[in-house]
Amino acid sequence: MTKPKTIFISADHGLSVVYFLQTDVLPTLLEGGLRVVLLTDDGLKEQIERRFGQPGLIVEGLRFRQCREYFEKHDHSIQYWTHFLRWMGGSKRVNTNAMDGHLRQMGYEASPRGKRIMPLIRTLTWVLRRSRLARRALMQVQRRYTPSIYSDLFEKYQPDLVVASTPGWRWDRYLLREAASRGIDTAAVIVGWDNPSSYRLPGAPVKWINCWSEIQKEELVLGSDWSPEQVFVGGIPSYDGYFRRTWQMSRDEYFALHGLDPHRKLLAYACSFVTFSPNFANVQALAELVNAEAFREPTQLLIRLHPNHFMPGSLYEGEANRIRALIRDMPHVHLVEPVPLGGELGYYSGEDMPEKASMMAYADVFLTVYSTMVVETAIHDRPIVSVCIDVPGGWNTPGKFSLSLREIGEWPTHLRFRAAGAGRVTYDVQSLKEAVNSYLADPSTDQPQRQKFIREECTYTDGSAGRRTGAFLRELVEKAGRKTP
Repeated sequence: MTKPKTIFISADHGLSVVYFLQTDVLPTLLEGGLRVVLLTDDGLKEQIERRFGQPGLIVEGLRFRQCREYFEKHDHSIQYWTHFLRWMGGSKRVNTNAMDGHLRQMGYEASPRGKRIMPLIRTLTWVLRRSRLARRALMQVQRRYTPSIYSDLFEKYQPDLVVASTPGWRWDRYLLREAASRGIDTAAVIVGWDNPSSYRLPGAPVKWINCWSEIQKEELVLGSDWSPEQVFVGGIPSYDGYFRRTWQMSRDEYFALHGLDPHRKLLAYACSFVTFSPNFANVQALAELVNAEAFREPTQLLIRLHPNHFMPGSLYEGEANRIRALIRDMPHVHLVEPVPLGGELGYYSGEDMPEKASMMAYADVFLTVYSTMVVETAIHDRPIVSVCIDVPGGWNTPGKFSLSLREIGEWPTHLRFRAAGAGRVTYDVQSLKEAVNSYLADPSTDQPQRQKFIREECTYTDGSAGRRTGAFLRELVEKAGRKTP
């Protein structure tokens, strides 16, 4: 009996579950007669099988525990710092502001021993950003750390292609390295808008990569040494449902869900960037303006917490509790809490895509801090304001690094949003009030810029990205061949 062509897919994050399972990517692969083995959080196997199970799809575990144990017990320091250098060490031919912020954070928050090492790390980063030869050497070193965590799965299913939602930036590096050591072709897809500008060198040998746009392709080629022939522009399948309005509830249904007043304008604020700076000043300014009826029309505010707000015992959890306390007696301010997928995939999930889609679709003005949701909201053609009200001293917590929201505006994706004129940026309460009032007066303001922004960032605006990406991966499987390791 002929072995079916088989593809391994690593879905190690809630966003990758959406990308592969809630789009046309999976149906396109299955329609091509492929056997798909989806690897995901072991604790979610049964849940995913129940929800997405169908002929041709097999669900296996990603074995995060074994990955973590290998990382911690086998030359942990070397693995840790090579991972960090991959992250920081991409070419300086592209904007490095996002990575520079993380480098500063590491220098500030590192342990005493880490602080002693940081001068060396900065020197190596300087070299890596200027030398392709050094970058190649670093990527070769990391191949020494290739455990056999998945050997039984490789023997059982004999995959022709292994695909991950990053080129080895997370635990998927061990799966991809093992595939490469066996001579099996590997590929990656870009799930996040800022991924090519916030991360850099692959954590494993990866032969092909699929990205959103020509902009991301340039970031991959110039910043991470991919050859243009390795990079396919397939759009972003996760947003096909937005373009098609697949997930969107009716306005009446959505307003009833949150007890919203259908006669008041809706302001929607999505918390973002809590890792570097508090969102509380933004939320407080908006909530107090709404509560004081300070806008040109009666308004109400819907606040969406960030997934990091649910990290037990963290500063971020403390901020979420402050927000809850702030709005307790404000009748026109409401809270949305993301729905977790569960396991280690956490609150970045597709469980609330109808919630997200409806929030953006019915917001008279959408506000955030340069979140990826500026792209998603532009798809819904709603006015966008990036609110960047800095708190003096940031988190004001010993040992915790803070970065000004004004500085974050220089990061690559944020700079593109600003340059496109796809929305407004505000730094104080007065400019926030003026921006919201301007959009309430004329929602069509900046509409051409929003539409151009979406074409440039997403490429395909007809809901076809899932089919295109699935066809690309299917083609890779069809031409894949065993190679000598």
